[in-house]
Amino acid sequence: MFDLEEELKKLPARPGVYLMHDKKDAIIYVGKAVNLKNRVRQYFQPSRNVSPKIEKMISQIDYFEYIITDSEVEALVLENNLIKEHRPKYNTMLKDDKTYPYIKATVEEDFPRLLYSRHQKRDKNKYYGPFVNSGAAKDTLELAHKIYKIRTCRKVLPKDIGKERPCLNYHIGQCSAPCQGKISKEEYYENFKKALKLIEGNYEEVMSYLTDKMMEASKSLAFEEAASYRDLISSVKKMSVKQKVTDFNGQDRDIIALASTLEEAVVQVFFVRDGKLIGRDHFHLNGISGESQENILQDFIKQFYAGTPFIPQEIMIEYNIADTTLIEQWLSERKGGKVRIMVPKKGSKEKLVELAHKNAALVLTQDMEKIKREEKRTTYAMNEICSWLGITGVSRVESYDISNINGFQSVGSMVVFEDGKPKKSDYRKFKIKTVKGPDDYASMYEVLTRRFKHGIDERKELEQKGLLNELGSFTRFPDLIMMDGGIGQVNIAQKVLSELELDIPVCGMIKDDRHRTRGLFFREHELPVKVDSEGFHLMTRIQDEVHRFAIEYHRSLRGREQTKSVLDDINSIGERRRKALMRHFSSIEDIRNATVEELAQIESMNENAAISVYKFFH
Repeated sequence: MFDLEEELKKLPARPGVYLMHDKKDAIIYVGKAVNLKNRVRQYFQPSRNVSPKIEKMISQIDYFEYIITDSEVEALVLENNLIKEHRPKYNTMLKDDKTYPYIKATVEEDFPRLLYSRHQKRDKNKYYGPFVNSGAAKDTLELAHKIYKIRTCRKVLPKDIGKERPCLNYHIGQCSAPCQGKISKEEYYENFKKALKLIEGNYEEVMSYLTDKMMEASKSLAFEEAASYRDLISSVKKMSVKQKVTDFNGQDRDIIALASTLEEAVVQVFFVRDGKLIGRDHFHLNGISGESQENILQDFIKQFYAGTPFIPQEIMIEYNIADTTLIEQWLSERKGGKVRIMVPKKGSKEKLVELAHKNAALVLTQDMEKIKREEKRTTYAMNEICSWLGITGVSRVESYDISNINGFQSVGSMVVFEDGKPKKSDYRKFKIKTVKGPDDYASMYEVLTRRFKHGIDERKELEQKGLLNELGSFTRFPDLIMMDGGIGQVNIAQKVLSELELDIPVCGMIKDDRHRTRGLFFREHELPVKVDSEGFHLMTRIQDEVHRFAIEYHRSLRGREQTKSVLDDINSIGERRRKALMRHFSSIEDIRNATVEELAQIESMNENAAISVYKFFH
């Protein structure tokens, strides 16, 4: 039993992170504190002055836990990690979990390469970016390879020189073939350095080089070669005009502004690299109800820079934020150099922040209708179903289905919807083990018993380890079970829940004679539903999804069973050889058409086994 007053007395006067839990053990809020004792106690003081959102959060707290840290910066980092992992309901959340592409230069290699990368690692390679979109990074890479013929292969050079034939890129004129010794290390490295200048945005030198090459080819009457240089010049020109030069003296800066309504916020970020505005991107945040613009901006900055590897020298923002010094210290430690957060008050910098704000407001306006439509399909629809049932507080819904053909290979499926959206990571499949023949009720009893017994056992195990907050797909129980069927399926579910002493509401989605959904069965009554409502459309989507998932699983098992039965009838073919055959050939028909020689070349096969397979099919 959690004794609030006693636990508040135990709080240490040290920096750390606190986690608020509700009655279902879910983490609903994560916060940091320079002094845990003072900060956490504030939530439970009668005289507290908090936003309506936090007041609602406090009313749902069942217990709290905390983790002490050595410094406030450590608490900031831990808070970010826990928010990203648990996505608490009452924290302001960055919806978009974006990663940006980089170009990686493998400068430590004797014949270095230029590679596309989604991650910037702490290694000896050199990284360029981040690029705001993957197309820009790929276009730049393609140009660098075409113009300077940089290799793309994984060969270890000079160790592998001459071991294999040159690749296709050499034959189409896009690689200088260092793997064949056709270019010296010194000459290759000169080309590589020129390619780096192209990536850095030094287009003038590249244009001069290509123009000279084009003129030389033209004078030599090599008009086809001259035309290829002309096309490359055109590509470089297109790339150069995409970058707007600014007056930032070659520095790296991010310019951040936001626009918000009562429930939604959009943050716009302009990316300036080496003094050039290379692009922009926007991000949506939710859970902002009752939060000030300053707090929303601060939460965005913490979450955004916790997830991106590149930290600029300067971050320009609209408003002063409370934790400026702390965040500067954290970002400076991550970057390995001084990072400054500033609010420009005049001149071109203030105008850029204002421009970022206008862009954020434009995106927010354009997206509001889309957001409203999505909410209508999901959370609004779920609330509508709850209103028909007369229940509240439903977030997670589970639905189940059985699939078989005349009792063959019966399977069960479980699909999960959270806030009206499918959560496919929590879907689960069940192969029926105890039921013989086409008995859907008995099969459903087995599926539900296995599902909830598994969850109960996992919960006990986590509780013993003190890890009850780390709930998985089975340990997290639904707020509502929606059975695909009427009174029979509902009774099966209620029987299982009763035997396991679980209290979860169950309703059935009833179909008419034409197999169309007509209503809900709940607490011994059939409830009519509006067929033109969003709630009805969500019911249909849940039914369609649980059917699709069950049938898809059943079909895959049937295919495997048929494949297994055919190959297992062949002498000398055990499980290892059967798997090798199916890995190498895409179908039974391909195995049937293979020659003895082709069969014998497969891993784990020998001539006698190959002859056995061939004779079986012929």
